[in-house]
Amino acid sequence: MSTVTETTYLRPIDREGLLKFAQSGRENPDRRGTNKVKTVMQGVFRSWSFVGFHNPVVVDEPPHLFGENSAPAPGEIILSALGGCLGVGITAVATLREVKLSKLEIFLEGDIGNSAAWGANGAERQPDQMGFQAIRVKVDIAGDATKAELDDIVKHANYFSPVANSMRNPIAFEISTI
Repeated sequence: MSTVTETTYLRPIDREGLLKFAQSGRENPDRRGTNKVKTVMQGVFRSWSFVGFHNPVVVDEPPHLFGENSAPAPGEIILSALGGCLGVGITAVATLREVKLSKLEIFLEGDIGNSAAWGANGAERQPDQMGFQAIRVKVDIAGDATKAELDDIVKHANYFSPVANSMRNPIAFEISTI
């Protein structure tokens, strides 16, 4: 008796739409979009961030940081955004290269400290000493391509990831009160 292994593939994106989107980027390389979010504190450290018409993104802190652990912490949300962006990029590059993916899992961890206690009389720190000091990402990917081809897809997607590049590069940042 022989057994047959059937590979199932992840649901693909629209390749023709991707090619049109890429063409519009070549025609207008300085094109920008604007993401908008409204965050409302709910009490303690729990917040709701409203993004378009979606359910709010809920954020909290763990008990050792005086939260109620009712939702992911802000740093975990940042890692989630990075994982989502890398997943989108890997899927797009695989689609462009006509590689069908059967598995794509992204594992992220980051070293973050808060010895400054959010500026509430903690350690004296400079901005470059706070926030994530190291991020590690491991990608478990499979599809109808060689390991070298899959590795190159991941490397290429990382290079062009808007969220990864936001983390790697300085960003103009301003804050004010209304």
